[in-house]
Amino acid sequence: MNRKLLIIEDDPGLQSQLRWCFSDIEVHLADDEDSALSIFNKESPQVITLDLGLPPDPGGFSVGFKILEKILSKAPATKIIVVTGQEDREHALKAINSGAYDFFNKPVDAKSLTLVVERAFHLYEIEQENKALLEKTLKSPLDGIIASSASMLKTCQIVEKIAPSDLSVMVLGESGTGKEVIAKALHNLSQYASGKYVAINCAAIPDSLLESELFGHEKGSFTGASSQKIGKIEVANNGTLFLDEIGDIPLDLQAKLLRFLQERVIERVGGTKSIKINTRVICATHRSIKEMIQQSQFREDLYFRISDIVIELPPLREREDDIVLLANFFLKKYAEQQNENIKTLSPSAENLLMNYECKGNVRELDQIIRRAVIMSDTNILQADDLNIELSTENETDLIDEDTETLNLKIIRSTAERRAIRRALQETDNNISDAAKLLDITRPTLYSLIERLHIEI
Repeated sequence: MNRKLLIIEDDPGLQSQLRWCFSDIEVHLADDEDSALSIFNKESPQVITLDLGLPPDPGGFSVGFKILEKILSKAPATKIIVVTGQEDREHALKAINSGAYDFFNKPVDAKSLTLVVERAFHLYEIEQENKALLEKTLKSPLDGIIASSASMLKTCQIVEKIAPSDLSVMVLGESGTGKEVIAKALHNLSQYASGKYVAINCAAIPDSLLESELFGHEKGSFTGASSQKIGKIEVANNGTLFLDEIGDIPLDLQAKLLRFLQERVIERVGGTKSIKINTRVICATHRSIKEMIQQSQFREDLYFRISDIVIELPPLREREDDIVLLANFFLKKYAEQQNENIKTLSPSAENLLMNYECKGNVRELDQIIRRAVIMSDTNILQADDLNIELSTENETDLIDEDTETLNLKIIRSTAERRAIRRALQETDNNISDAAKLLDITRPTLYSLIERLHIEI
Protein backbone atom coordinates (compact mmCIF):
# COMPACT_ATOMS: atom_id res chain seq x y z
CA MET A 1 0.00 0.00 0.00
CA ASN A 2 1.35 3.41 -1.04
CA ARG A 3 1.21 5.51 2.11
CA LYS A 4 -0.20 9.01 1.58
CA LEU A 5 -0.22 11.78 4.19
CA LEU A 6 -2.19 15.02 3.83
CA ILE A 7 -0.96 17.91 5.99
CA ILE A 8 -3.63 20.61 6.40
CA GLU A 9 -1.82 23.61 7.87
CA ASP A 10 -1.86 27.34 6.99
CA ASP A 11 1.55 28.14 8.54
CA PRO A 12 4.17 27.80 5.73
CA GLY A 13 6.99 27.28 8.23
CA LEU A 14 5.18 24.49 10.01
CA GLN A 15 4.18 23.00 6.64
CA SER A 16 7.83 22.76 5.66
CA GLN A 17 8.81 21.34 9.06
CA LEU A 18 6.15 18.65 8.90
CA ARG A 19 6.87 17.79 5.28
CA TRP A 20 10.49 16.90 5.98
CA CYS A 21 9.50 14.71 8.93
CA PHE A 22 8.09 12.16 6.49
CA SER A 23 10.64 11.67 3.73
CA ASP A 24 9.56 8.06 3.14
CA ILE A 25 5.84 8.92 2.77
CA GLU A 26 4.00 10.59 -0.11
CA VAL A 27 3.13 13.98 1.45
CA HIS A 28 0.51 16.46 0.20
CA LEU A 29 0.01 19.98 1.56
CA ALA A 30 -3.14 22.09 1.94
CA ASP A 31 -3.70 25.43 3.66
CA ASP A 32 -7.50 25.89 3.50
CA GLU A 33 -10.76 24.00 3.18
CA ASP A 34 -11.00 24.03 -0.63
CA SER A 35 -7.46 22.79 -1.25
CA ALA A 36 -7.75 20.21 1.53
CA LEU A 37 -10.95 18.68 0.16
CA SER A 38 -9.69 18.83 -3.41
CA ILE A 39 -6.49 16.95 -2.54
CA PHE A 40 -8.40 14.50 -0.38
CA ASN A 41 -10.86 13.66 -3.18
CA LYS A 42 -8.03 13.23 -5.69
CA GLU A 43 -5.40 11.40 -3.63
CA SER A 44 -7.41 9.56 -0.91
CA PRO A 45 -4.73 9.83 1.81
CA GLN A 46 -4.93 7.27 4.59
CA VAL A 47 -3.69 9.68 7.29
CA ILE A 48 -4.28 13.42 7.73
CA THR A 49 -2.86 16.00 10.14
CA LEU A 50 -5.41 18.77 10.60
CA ASP A 51 -4.94 22.23 12.13
CA LEU A 52 -8.36 23.18 13.47
CA GLY A 53 -7.67 26.90 13.16
CA LEU A 54 -7.79 27.62 9.43
CA PRO A 55 -8.76 30.67 7.34
CA PRO A 56 -11.12 32.38 7.13
CA ASP A 57 -11.47 31.58 10.86
CA PRO A 58 -7.85 31.09 12.04
CA GLY A 59 -8.72 32.13 15.57
CA GLY A 60 -11.61 29.68 15.80
CA PHE A 61 -12.27 26.07 14.98
CA SER A 62 -15.29 26.06 12.70
CA VAL A 63 -13.36 25.36 9.49
CA GLY A 64 -11.32 22.57 11.03
CA PHE A 65 -14.40 20.79 12.37
CA LYS A 66 -16.15 21.28 9.03
CA ILE A 67 -13.28 19.57 7.21
CA LEU A 68 -13.21 16.79 9.80
CA GLU A 69 -16.92 16.11 9.33
CA LYS A 70 -16.77 16.17 5.51
CA ILE A 71 -13.78 13.82 5.26
CA LEU A 72 -15.08 11.29 7.77
CA SER A 73 -18.51 11.27 6.14
CA LYS A 74 -16.86 10.20 2.86
CA ALA A 75 -14.09 7.99 4.25
CA PRO A 76 -14.65 7.12 7.92
CA ALA A 77 -11.60 4.85 7.99
CA THR A 78 -9.29 7.84 7.43
CA LYS A 79 -7.03 8.54 10.42
CA ILE A 80 -7.15 12.26 11.22
CA ILE A 81 -4.65 13.65 13.73
CA VAL A 82 -5.78 17.02 15.04
CA VAL A 83 -3.05 19.59 15.73
CA THR A 84 -4.03 22.19 18.34
CA GLY A 85 -2.59 24.77 20.71
CA GLN A 86 -1.67 23.95 24.29
CA GLU A 87 -4.86 25.54 25.62
CA ASP A 88 -7.21 23.78 23.20
CA ARG A 89 -7.55 20.42 24.91
CA GLU A 90 -11.34 20.77 25.09
CA HIS A 91 -11.62 21.19 21.32
CA ALA A 92 -9.15 18.36 20.76
CA LEU A 93 -11.30 15.99 22.82
CA LYS A 94 -14.38 17.19 20.95
CA ALA A 95 -12.61 16.29 17.71
CA ILE A 96 -11.82 12.82 19.10
CA ASN A 97 -15.49 12.34 19.95
CA SER A 98 -16.32 13.40 16.39
CA GLY A 99 -14.13 10.65 14.95
CA ALA A 100 -10.58 12.01 14.91
CA TYR A 101 -7.90 9.39 15.55
CA ASP A 102 -5.61 11.41 17.84
CA PHE A 103 -4.53 14.96 18.68
CA PHE A 104 -1.17 16.71 18.99
CA ASN A 105 -0.25 19.99 20.66
CA LYS A 106 1.81 22.79 19.21
CA PRO A 107 4.74 23.35 19.19
CA VAL A 108 5.15 20.13 17.27
CA ASP A 109 7.75 17.63 18.37
CA ALA A 110 8.80 15.99 15.12
CA LYS A 111 9.89 12.69 16.67
CA SER A 112 6.70 12.22 18.65
CA LEU A 113 4.46 13.22 15.75
CA THR A 114 6.29 10.81 13.46
CA LEU A 115 5.51 8.01 15.91
CA VAL A 116 1.82 8.97 16.09
CA VAL A 117 1.55 9.09 12.29
CA GLU A 118 3.29 5.73 11.94
CA ARG A 119 0.79 4.16 14.36
CA ALA A 120 -2.07 5.70 12.42
CA PHE A 121 -0.86 4.15 9.16
CA HIS A 122 -0.37 0.81 10.90
CA LEU A 123 -3.89 0.85 12.34
CA TYR A 124 -5.39 1.86 9.00
CA GLU A 125 -3.65 -1.03 7.26
CA ILE A 126 -4.84 -3.53 9.90
CA GLU A 127 -8.42 -2.28 9.53
CA GLN A 128 -8.25 -2.61 5.76
CA GLU A 129 -6.99 -6.17 6.12
CA ASN A 130 -9.92 -6.92 8.44
CA LYS A 131 -12.31 -5.33 5.95
CA ALA A 132 -10.90 -7.44 3.12
CA LEU A 133 -11.16 -10.52 5.30
CA LEU A 134 -14.78 -9.66 6.12
CA GLU A 135 -15.65 -9.24 2.46
CA LYS A 136 -13.94 -12.53 1.67
CA THR A 137 -15.80 -14.24 4.51
CA LEU A 138 -19.13 -12.93 3.29
CA LYS A 139 -18.46 -14.48 -0.12
CA SER A 140 -17.42 -17.85 1.31
CA PRO A 141 -19.61 -20.95 1.18
CA LEU A 142 -19.82 -20.89 4.98
CA ASP A 143 -22.73 -18.51 4.93
CA GLY A 144 -23.13 -16.54 8.14
CA ILE A 145 -19.79 -17.47 9.70
CA ILE A 146 -17.72 -14.36 10.36
CA ALA A 147 -14.30 -15.23 11.69
CA SER A 148 -10.60 -14.47 11.61
CA SER A 149 -9.54 -16.10 14.90
CA ALA A 150 -7.52 -19.30 14.69
CA SER A 151 -10.10 -21.31 16.63
CA MET A 152 -13.02 -20.36 14.39
CA LEU A 153 -11.04 -20.71 11.17
CA LYS A 154 -10.18 -24.24 12.28
CA THR A 155 -13.87 -24.86 12.93
CA CYS A 156 -14.69 -23.63 9.42
CA GLN A 157 -12.18 -26.08 7.97
CA ILE A 158 -13.81 -28.92 9.90
CA VAL A 159 -17.26 -27.89 8.66
CA GLU A 160 -16.10 -27.82 5.05
CA LYS A 161 -14.47 -31.23 5.42
CA ILE A 162 -17.32 -33.11 7.07
CA ALA A 163 -20.30 -31.40 5.44
CA PRO A 164 -20.48 -33.69 2.37
CA SER A 165 -20.50 -36.84 4.55
CA ASP A 166 -23.37 -38.60 6.34
CA LEU A 167 -21.68 -38.30 9.71
CA SER A 168 -23.89 -37.12 12.56
CA VAL A 169 -22.62 -33.93 14.16
CA MET A 170 -22.91 -32.66 17.72
CA VAL A 171 -22.27 -28.93 18.16
CA LEU A 172 -21.37 -27.84 21.69
CA GLY A 173 -21.06 -24.30 23.02
CA GLU A 174 -22.47 -21.64 25.30
CA SER A 175 -25.74 -19.95 24.41
CA GLY A 176 -25.26 -17.39 21.69
CA THR A 177 -22.03 -18.80 20.22
CA GLY A 178 -23.60 -19.59 16.85
CA LYS A 179 -24.46 -23.28 16.98
CA GLU A 180 -27.32 -22.95 14.50
CA VAL A 181 -25.09 -20.97 12.13
CA ILE A 182 -22.78 -23.99 12.05
CA ALA A 183 -25.75 -26.29 11.46
CA LYS A 184 -26.95 -24.21 8.50
CA ALA A 185 -23.44 -24.18 7.02
CA LEU A 186 -23.29 -27.98 7.29
CA HIS A 187 -26.65 -28.21 5.52
CA ASN A 188 -25.72 -25.79 2.73
CA LEU A 189 -22.53 -27.70 1.90
CA SER A 190 -24.08 -31.18 2.12
CA GLN A 191 -25.79 -33.51 -0.31
CA TYR A 192 -29.04 -32.53 1.42
CA ALA A 193 -28.74 -28.83 0.49
CA SER A 194 -31.59 -29.08 -2.03
CA GLY A 195 -33.91 -30.40 0.70
CA LYS A 196 -35.43 -28.56 3.62
CA TYR A 197 -33.51 -27.35 6.65
CA VAL A 198 -35.75 -27.95 9.67
CA ALA A 199 -34.81 -26.71 13.13
CA ILE A 200 -36.52 -27.39 16.43
CA ASN A 201 -35.56 -26.10 19.88
CA CYS A 202 -36.18 -29.05 22.16
CA ALA A 203 -36.02 -26.86 25.27
CA ALA A 204 -38.75 -24.52 24.07
CA ILE A 205 -41.47 -27.17 23.74
CA PRO A 206 -43.21 -28.83 26.72
CA ASP A 207 -42.32 -32.48 27.21
CA SER A 208 -45.96 -33.47 26.64
CA LEU A 209 -45.93 -31.94 23.15
CA LEU A 210 -42.36 -32.67 22.06
CA GLU A 211 -43.04 -36.21 20.80
CA SER A 212 -45.85 -34.99 18.57
CA GLU A 213 -43.67 -32.12 17.28
CA LEU A 214 -40.89 -34.52 16.35
CA PHE A 215 -42.79 -37.56 15.10
CA GLY A 216 -46.21 -36.15 14.24
CA HIS A 217 -49.54 -37.73 15.17
CA GLU A 218 -52.63 -39.28 13.63
CA LYS A 219 -56.11 -37.84 13.97
CA GLY A 220 -57.74 -38.89 17.22
CA SER A 221 -54.53 -40.26 18.72
CA PHE A 222 -55.03 -38.17 21.85
CA THR A 223 -57.38 -35.51 23.21
CA GLY A 224 -57.12 -32.45 20.99
CA ALA A 225 -55.69 -34.33 17.99
CA SER A 226 -58.44 -33.21 15.65
CA SER A 227 -56.38 -33.75 12.51
CA GLN A 228 -53.26 -35.49 11.26
CA LYS A 229 -49.98 -33.70 11.98
CA ILE A 230 -46.69 -34.20 10.12
CA GLY A 231 -43.76 -34.08 12.54
CA LYS A 232 -40.48 -32.19 12.10
CA ILE A 233 -38.54 -35.37 11.34
CA GLU A 234 -40.86 -36.22 8.46
CA VAL A 235 -40.79 -32.63 7.16
CA ALA A 236 -36.98 -32.85 7.05
CA ASN A 237 -37.05 -35.96 4.84
CA ASN A 238 -34.30 -35.62 2.19
CA GLY A 239 -33.03 -32.56 4.05
CA THR A 240 -31.42 -31.66 7.37
CA LEU A 241 -32.92 -31.90 10.85
CA PHE A 242 -31.36 -29.65 13.48
CA LEU A 243 -32.17 -30.64 17.08
CA ASP A 244 -31.15 -27.69 19.20
CA GLU A 245 -30.77 -28.18 22.97
CA ILE A 246 -31.04 -31.94 22.63
CA GLY A 247 -29.91 -32.24 26.22
CA ASP A 248 -33.43 -31.21 27.27
CA ILE A 249 -35.18 -34.20 25.66
CA PRO A 250 -36.76 -36.46 28.33
CA LEU A 251 -35.39 -39.99 28.72
CA ASP A 252 -38.46 -41.80 27.40
CA LEU A 253 -38.37 -39.77 24.18
CA GLN A 254 -34.62 -40.34 23.88
CA ALA A 255 -35.32 -44.06 23.39
CA LYS A 256 -37.71 -43.38 20.51
CA LEU A 257 -35.26 -40.93 18.94
CA LEU A 258 -32.50 -43.56 19.17
CA ARG A 259 -34.69 -46.08 17.33
CA PHE A 260 -35.26 -43.59 14.54
CA LEU A 261 -31.55 -42.87 14.21
CA GLN A 262 -30.73 -46.58 14.11
CA GLU A 263 -33.45 -47.73 11.72
CA ARG A 264 -34.28 -44.50 9.88
CA VAL A 265 -38.01 -45.13 10.23
CA ILE A 266 -40.66 -43.41 12.34
CA GLU A 267 -44.23 -43.97 13.39
CA ARG A 268 -46.52 -41.07 14.09
CA VAL A 269 -48.11 -40.95 17.53
CA GLY A 270 -51.21 -43.14 17.38
CA GLY A 271 -50.11 -44.61 14.04
CA THR A 272 -48.96 -48.08 13.00
CA LYS A 273 -47.40 -47.32 9.64
CA SER A 274 -43.59 -47.24 9.41
CA ILE A 275 -42.33 -44.26 7.42
CA LYS A 276 -38.83 -44.34 5.96
CA ILE A 277 -36.83 -41.18 6.52
CA ASN A 278 -33.65 -40.01 4.82
CA THR A 279 -32.28 -36.99 6.64
CA ARG A 280 -29.04 -35.55 8.01
CA VAL A 281 -29.29 -35.06 11.77
CA ILE A 282 -27.33 -32.32 13.52
CA CYS A 283 -27.64 -31.80 17.27
CA ALA A 284 -26.55 -29.04 19.60
CA THR A 285 -26.59 -28.19 23.29
CA HIS A 286 -25.02 -25.79 25.76
CA ARG A 287 -25.13 -28.48 28.46
CA SER A 288 -22.46 -31.03 29.36
CA ILE A 289 -23.82 -34.25 27.88
CA LYS A 290 -21.06 -36.33 29.48
CA GLU A 291 -22.05 -35.08 32.93
CA MET A 292 -25.69 -35.81 32.14
CA ILE A 293 -24.73 -39.37 31.17
CA GLN A 294 -22.96 -39.84 34.50
CA GLN A 295 -26.08 -38.59 36.25
CA SER A 296 -28.29 -40.94 34.19
CA GLN A 297 -30.05 -37.96 32.57
CA PHE A 298 -28.96 -38.77 29.02
CA ARG A 299 -28.58 -42.10 27.22
CA GLU A 300 -24.99 -42.94 26.41
CA ASP A 301 -25.98 -45.02 23.36
CA LEU A 302 -27.89 -42.01 21.98
CA TYR A 303 -24.91 -39.77 22.53
CA PHE A 304 -22.66 -42.10 20.53
CA ARG A 305 -25.25 -42.21 17.75
CA ILE A 306 -25.48 -38.40 17.40
CA SER A 307 -21.82 -37.51 17.88
CA ASP A 308 -19.76 -39.05 15.10
CA ILE A 309 -18.15 -35.62 14.98
CA VAL A 310 -18.15 -33.16 17.90
CA ILE A 311 -17.62 -29.45 17.17
CA GLU A 312 -16.96 -27.25 20.21
CA LEU A 313 -17.55 -23.55 19.62
CA PRO A 314 -15.44 -21.21 21.74
CA PRO A 315 -17.17 -18.36 23.60
CA LEU A 316 -16.72 -14.88 22.18
CA ARG A 317 -14.34 -13.92 25.00
CA GLU A 318 -11.88 -16.46 23.56
CA ARG A 319 -12.28 -15.07 20.02
CA GLU A 320 -10.73 -11.63 20.50
CA ASP A 321 -9.71 -11.40 16.84
CA ASP A 322 -13.37 -11.77 15.84
CA ILE A 323 -15.01 -9.20 18.11
CA VAL A 324 -14.43 -6.07 16.03
CA LEU A 325 -14.91 -8.05 12.81
CA LEU A 326 -18.33 -9.25 13.98
CA ALA A 327 -19.25 -5.82 15.32
CA ASN A 328 -18.52 -4.21 11.95
CA PHE A 329 -20.55 -6.90 10.19
CA PHE A 330 -23.56 -6.23 12.41
CA LEU A 331 -23.01 -2.47 12.02
CA LYS A 332 -23.17 -2.72 8.23
CA LYS A 333 -26.17 -5.04 8.38
CA TYR A 334 -28.31 -2.88 10.66
CA ALA A 335 -27.22 0.44 9.17
CA GLU A 336 -28.54 -0.78 5.81
CA GLN A 337 -31.76 -2.09 7.38
CA GLN A 338 -32.42 1.15 9.25
CA ASN A 339 -31.28 3.39 6.39
CA GLU A 340 -28.75 4.93 8.75
CA ASN A 341 -25.53 6.58 7.57
CA ILE A 342 -23.38 4.94 10.24
CA LYS A 343 -20.20 3.67 8.61
CA THR A 344 -17.74 2.62 11.28
CA LEU A 345 -16.90 2.17 14.96
CA SER A 346 -14.86 4.77 16.79
CA PRO A 347 -11.58 3.61 18.40
CA SER A 348 -13.16 4.08 21.83
CA ALA A 349 -16.13 1.89 20.85
CA GLU A 350 -13.80 -0.82 19.56
CA ASN A 351 -11.78 -0.66 22.74
CA LEU A 352 -14.89 -0.96 24.91
CA LEU A 353 -16.12 -4.00 22.98
CA MET A 354 -12.71 -5.66 23.23
CA ASN A 355 -12.79 -5.32 27.02
CA TYR A 356 -16.48 -6.06 27.58
CA GLU A 357 -17.45 -9.46 28.97
CA CYS A 358 -20.10 -10.42 26.46
CA LYS A 359 -21.80 -13.20 28.42
CA GLY A 360 -24.43 -13.67 25.71
CA ASN A 361 -21.65 -14.16 23.15
CA VAL A 362 -22.33 -13.38 19.49
CA ARG A 363 -26.07 -13.08 20.07
CA GLU A 364 -25.55 -10.36 22.69
CA LEU A 365 -23.04 -8.53 20.49
CA ASP A 366 -25.61 -8.57 17.69
CA GLN A 367 -28.18 -6.99 20.02
CA ILE A 368 -25.71 -4.37 21.30
CA ILE A 369 -24.85 -3.16 17.80
CA ARG A 370 -28.44 -3.24 16.60
CA ARG A 371 -29.55 -1.09 19.53
CA ALA A 372 -26.61 1.28 19.09
CA VAL A 373 -27.33 1.80 15.38
CA ILE A 374 -30.90 2.79 16.20
CA MET A 375 -29.88 5.15 19.01
CA SER A 376 -26.82 6.79 17.43
CA ASP A 377 -27.04 10.33 16.05
CA THR A 378 -23.69 10.35 14.22
CA ASN A 379 -22.09 8.49 11.32
CA ILE A 380 -19.46 7.05 13.64
CA LEU A 381 -20.64 4.73 16.40
CA GLN A 382 -19.26 5.99 19.70
CA ALA A 383 -18.60 4.10 22.93
CA ASP A 384 -21.52 5.82 24.65
CA ASP A 385 -23.87 4.56 21.92
CA LEU A 386 -23.19 0.97 22.94
CA ASN A 387 -24.83 1.45 26.35
CA ILE A 388 -22.62 -1.13 28.07
CA GLU A 389 -20.23 -0.90 31.00
CA LEU A 390 -17.16 -2.85 31.98
CA SER A 391 -17.19 -4.92 35.13
CA THR A 392 -15.66 -3.16 38.12
CA GLU A 393 -15.12 -6.15 40.36
CA ASN A 394 -12.69 -5.61 43.19
CA GLU A 395 -9.15 -6.66 42.39
CA THR A 396 -9.20 -9.01 45.36
CA ASP A 397 -11.73 -11.09 43.44
CA LEU A 398 -9.11 -11.79 40.79
CA ILE A 399 -8.13 -15.17 42.20
CA ASP A 400 -10.12 -17.24 44.64
CA GLU A 401 -7.53 -19.55 46.14
CA ASP A 402 -10.14 -21.68 47.88
CA THR A 403 -12.05 -22.52 44.71
CA GLU A 404 -9.04 -22.11 42.40
CA THR A 405 -11.07 -20.10 39.91
CA LEU A 406 -9.55 -17.62 37.48
CA ASN A 407 -11.48 -14.93 35.67
CA LEU A 408 -9.44 -13.90 32.64
CA LYS A 409 -11.51 -10.78 32.04
CA ILE A 410 -10.88 -9.58 35.56
CA ILE A 411 -7.21 -10.49 35.26
CA ARG A 412 -6.87 -8.41 32.12
CA SER A 413 -8.80 -5.44 33.53
CA THR A 414 -6.75 -5.56 36.71
CA ALA A 415 -3.48 -5.74 34.81
CA GLU A 416 -4.51 -2.78 32.65
CA ARG A 417 -5.55 -0.79 35.71
CA ARG A 418 -2.25 -1.45 37.47
CA ALA A 419 -0.18 -0.62 34.37
CA ILE A 420 -2.05 2.65 33.78
CA ARG A 421 -1.74 3.71 37.42
CA ARG A 422 1.98 2.98 37.37
CA ALA A 423 2.48 4.85 34.10
CA LEU A 424 0.60 7.86 35.45
CA GLN A 425 2.62 7.76 38.66
CA GLU A 426 5.93 7.62 36.81
CA THR A 427 4.96 10.52 34.52
CA ASP A 428 3.31 12.74 37.17
CA ASN A 429 -0.08 12.22 35.53
CA ASN A 430 1.12 13.47 32.15
CA ILE A 431 -1.29 11.80 29.74
CA SER A 432 0.93 12.18 26.69
CA ASP A 433 4.01 10.70 28.40
CA ALA A 434 1.95 7.93 30.02
CA ALA A 435 0.50 6.97 26.63
CA LYS A 436 4.01 6.77 25.17
CA LEU A 437 5.14 4.62 28.08
CA LEU A 438 2.18 2.28 27.58
CA ASP A 439 2.63 2.30 23.78
CA ILE A 440 -0.95 3.37 23.12
CA THR A 441 -2.57 6.53 21.76
CA ARG A 442 -3.84 9.23 24.07
CA PRO A 443 -7.49 8.75 23.05
CA THR A 444 -7.14 5.08 23.91
CA LEU A 445 -5.62 5.98 27.27
CA TYR A 446 -8.40 8.49 28.01
CA SER A 447 -10.97 5.83 27.13
CA LEU A 448 -9.31 3.25 29.39
CA ILE A 449 -9.10 5.73 32.27
CA GLU A 450 -12.80 6.45 31.93
CA ARG A 451 -13.93 2.84 31.53
CA LEU A 452 -11.70 1.46 34.29
CA HIS A 453 -12.75 4.29 36.64
CA ILE A 454 -9.20 5.45 37.30
CA GLU A 455 -8.86 8.76 39.13
CA ILE A 456 -6.12 11.17 38.06
